[in-house]
Amino acid sequence: MAAARIYLDWNATAPLMGAAREAMLDALSMPGNPSSVHAEGRAARASIEKARREVANLVDAEPAHVTFTASATEAANHVLSPVYRMGKSRVALGRLYVSAIEHPAVRAGGRFSADQVTEVPVTRSGILDVDALAAQLASHDVADGLPLVAVMLVNNETGIIQPIREISATVKKFGGLLVVDAVQAAGRMPLSIADLGADFLILSAHKLGGPKGVGALVSRGETLMPEPLVRGGGQEKGHRAGTENLAAIAGFGAAASRMSKDLVERNAAIAALRDRAEAGMLAAAPETVIYSRGEARVGNTSFFHLPGLKAETGQIAFDLEGVALSAGAACSSGKVGASHVLTAMGEDAATGALRLSIGPTTTETDIDRFVATFEKIAARRNPAGQAA
Repeated sequence: MAAARIYLDWNATAPLMGAAREAMLDALSMPGNPSSVHAEGRAARASIEKARREVANLVDAEPAHVTFTASATEAANHVLSPVYRMGKSRVALGRLYVSAIEHPAVRAGGRFSADQVTEVPVTRSGILDVDALAAQLASHDVADGLPLVAVMLVNNETGIIQPIREISATVKKFGGLLVVDAVQAAGRMPLSIADLGADFLILSAHKLGGPKGVGALVSRGETLMPEPLVRGGGQEKGHRAGTENLAAIAGFGAAASRMSKDLVERNAAIAALRDRAEAGMLAAAPETVIYSRGEARVGNTSFFHLPGLKAETGQIAFDLEGVALSAGAACSSGKVGASHVLTAMGEDAATGALRLSIGPTTTETDIDRFVATFEKIAARRNPAGQAA
C-alpha cells in the first residue's frame, strides 16, 4: 500500500484546524444578518465581535482597530492608498516605498500608480537596507504628501525576519507611515503592533489554520485611516462595506485564538524539526544552499537550492514521492518562475529554489521521510539539472 502523503507547504496555506471548522459550522447555522437588530442578528454580531477580539489578541491590538476583509490581498489594496482620512479631512500620501522582496500583493502598489512606487533594496541576506531607505525618505518631497512604507515582517520564501523596529524608527524620523505585512509572522512569533512600531498590520486567516477567503487590516489607532476600498453600507465602521462573511470570520477568530496559546513552546518544537530537515539535507548533499540560514528566520521555513536540480523538476519529483512542498510563493496560479526574492538578494534565480514550510502537526516521521526523499532525488541528478 502506498505511503500516505505528507504536507510540507504551510506557507502556501495551513490545513484547516478543527477548532476553526467547528466555529465555522456553528456560524453557518446562524440565520441572522450581523447588521440586524433582532435576536438572530445580535447573535451573528456577537460571533463577529468575538472573532475580532481573538484576532486583536494575537497581535496585541485593540479589537476596535481590526477591520475584516476578504483576504490579505484586499487588506493590502485597502491600506496602500494615496488618500487617507483624518475625520473629514483629506490626508495625501505622496509615494509608496516597498522592499524588493515583498509579496506580489504589496509589490503591485495597491492604489498607487506605478510611478508613485519606489523599491527599497535588500542585502544579500534578504534584510532591508535601512540606510538606503533613509536616503530615499530624506529625498522624499513632502509637498506631494506623506511617505508610506510597506515591509513584510517575515518573508514568505526565505522565512527571514526583518528588523521592523529599526525600520519603524527610520520611517517615523521622516514623518511616514509604516504598513507591515505580518501574514507569515502571525502565530509563528510573538507580535505586538505597538512594540513593532507599525501603523498597520496585514493578516490572513488561512496561513494560521483558519479558512481561505478572509483577512484583516489591523490599525494602531482610528484617527488616520485609508479611504475605503469597498464602498456601500456601513459595515466594519464604514471601512469595508458588504455583509460580513460570518462563517469565515468565526473560523479566523478560532484559529487566531488557538495559535496565540503556547506560541513560544510550539514554535521552538517546529524550529527543531526544520533544523532536523536542514541537517539531513546537508548530510546527504553538502553542496545544498540554504538561503538566509545564518540570519534570524521563523522556525518553520527552509528555502533551499540543490545544485544540478531545477526547482520545477524538484517540486514534481517530491510530489511524485508523496511529499508536497513548493518552488517559492504560491501566488501565481501554479506557475513556477524565477524568484524575485532571490534576484533581489543578488542570487542566481535561474534554476530556482524549493521551499519547505511546516506547522504544528508536522512530525519527526514526516521530516525523516522528507530527508529520505531528498537523498533519493539528490542521488539521481544529472548534469542537465533534471531528476533521472
